[in-house]
Amino acid sequence: MLGIETSCDETAAAVVRGGRTVLSNIIASQHDLHAEYRGVVPEIASRAHAERLLPIVRRALADAGVGMEDLAAIAVGNRPGLIGSLLVGVAGAKALAWTLGVPIVGVDHVHSHLVAGLLGKGEGGGGKRGEKPVAFPTIGLVVSGGHTSLYVCESTTRVQRIGATIDDAVGEAYDKVAAILSLGFPGGPDLDRLARTGDAATPGFPIARIAPESLDFSFSGLKTAALYALRGVPEDDRHRAKREARGEARPALMVPADVAATFQEAAIGAVVLKLERALDRHPECRAVLVGGGVSANSLLRERLAGLAAKRDLDIRVPPLEYCLDNGAMIGALGHDLLVQRGWVGESLAMTASPATGF
Repeated sequence: MLGIETSCDETAAAVVRGGRTVLSNIIASQHDLHAEYRGVVPEIASRAHAERLLPIVRRALADAGVGMEDLAAIAVGNRPGLIGSLLVGVAGAKALAWTLGVPIVGVDHVHSHLVAGLLGKGEGGGGKRGEKPVAFPTIGLVVSGGHTSLYVCESTTRVQRIGATIDDAVGEAYDKVAAILSLGFPGGPDLDRLARTGDAATPGFPIARIAPESLDFSFSGLKTAALYALRGVPEDDRHRAKREARGEARPALMVPADVAATFQEAAIGAVVLKLERALDRHPECRAVLVGGGVSANSLLRERLAGLAAKRDLDIRVPPLEYCLDNGAMIGALGHDLLVQRGWVGESLAMTASPATGF
């Protein structure tokens, strides 16, 4: 399988055998193109995809040691994402599928993050050497710059969403707090490194529980808490006079490293809290599939390892190279979808959509 991913600002292609064995995985990042804007500029992203797609596909094939004629099918991320970026990948994938006469399948790239932890290199594939196949049903957790969602997975292709963010995604909150702290873009890795040098405040920033049984997330309040901790709570003359009449001093400001540590503790704490709620509600699920860019976060990986030991769970966290958007996860899920359909591909009239379908 050739997997192609162009949903945002990574141009990616990979060759996957048998749905799990990654023969090559090539990613061309656009971070340098968007850094000065502190966010992805859609027009710049789509033009870069158009320039890079064919060279990236050729390199993926060369690294895998296969030719175009060896491909059995092509999978492409066709939703959700930036519509201009998606159209570049979909057009390229359709052209290749038509030329080669092989099936094509459109893949929801958020869905594909759930199979990233099942990938491996070499002839064995499937993650770590000797690792048993995951037992379904499982809980699925996607934590990325655009999505923070929980799922019940009956299989890799049968998935039902049970919780999602009601405002910002956790990765988006990381990037925005990193901007407040004057860190680089994307901000998640820099904030993670800075947090490891600071001390989390006690009590920390509030975690949005929403409701006692809710499986939804909210991270917008954490950004405000971080901003006020670093720069202080804005107050007009009236509020300042009242505070001074009570003999109260303004709260001391936190240093950036402590803001980062306190924010990260609350953000990751919220993710783990809702994951535990999902596990309590679905005790039949003894495994967790984790994916998305934030699954590379050091504190999240540490907390997930602790949760696996505490609850005797099989938690599959992707290797770092499969955390960000990549073609390998697209190829893996594309394989499973085609197997389910008896290797009947989609019509070449298939197109891209900016919204997730799952």
